[in-house]
Amino acid sequence: MRYLFAVLFVALVAGCASSSSQTPPLTVGHVDLDRYQGTWYELARLPMFFQRKCVQSEAHYQRKGDGRIAVTNRCRTLNGDWQEATGEAWPQVEDETDKLWVRFDNWASKLLPGLTKGDYWILYLDEGYKTALVGHPDRKYLWLLSRTPTVSTQIQTRLLAEAHKRGYDTGQLIWRLDDEAIEQPLP
Repeated sequence: MRYLFAVLFVALVAGCASSSSQTPPLTVGHVDLDRYQGTWYELARLPMFFQRKCVQSEAHYQRKGDGRIAVTNRCRTLNGDWQEATGEAWPQVEDETDKLWVRFDNWASKLLPGLTKGDYWILYLDEGYKTALVGHPDRKYLWLLSRTPTVSTQIQTRLLAEAHKRGYDTGQLIWRLDDEAIEQPLP
């Protein structure tokens, strides 16, 4: 029985490992993490299980004294409820700030800390640190981010072009809903 459990566990971990033979996407190079901190609104994302009920999402990043970044992700559901997850991010390689690890505080990260960290690659960042693309090197996750909940059509087009240039399937994006589309709680 232990052998069967071990085989299933190894198969699960191997299934989660990178299987893409594609070249990883281009990232931005150096990111000033002090300028990057603050609030980012999700404009769109590729579908992912843990955000399946989210219609509006935002991330709050704050530098910590040890150089890591405190992460608070908030998600609003269609019925107007907010869900929140906290964690931290840090560079995958020291002094390379465009490729980060991120780990959220939950039972899985406490049980299997080495397996619960995720890739957070900053693929595009405008000069003013107002819009960004963040993704996974296997191109299975992608977020279009902005300092504001909405952007112009011109900026949206630029973000889509940058994502497409890096090999992401932008036809599968889930877009942020406007406030009017979300149920408002009764007084």
